[in-house]
Amino acid sequence: MTPYSTIRTPRRVMKELGQKLQVIRKQKKYSQVKLSKLSGVSLSSLRRFEQTGQTSLEHLLQLSRSLGHLEDFDKVLQPIEDLAEIEKLFDQPI
Repeated sequence: MTPYSTIRTPRRVMKELGQKLQVIRKQKKYSQVKLSKLSGVSLSSLRRFEQTGQTSLEHLLQLSRSLGHLEDFDKVLQPIEDLAEIEKLFDQPI
């Protein structure tokens, strides 16, 4: 994959999440130290997440809660609610 690829990989999504969190933190005018204390996530873990996107799910949720964005996760992994769409899944060959 080239650095200009548009293919979304887990690693790319992780990096984007770290960058988004950093933007939100700065919009709220929180230092890394302040967010670390508010969230209970160590400063080194927060720095690593903002730089690389690597963190645990628990830390991501703690950081998001401290920034007022925990509800954003309500949209993640939503099951299909349309019965017709669910039935189509069973009709597809494996």
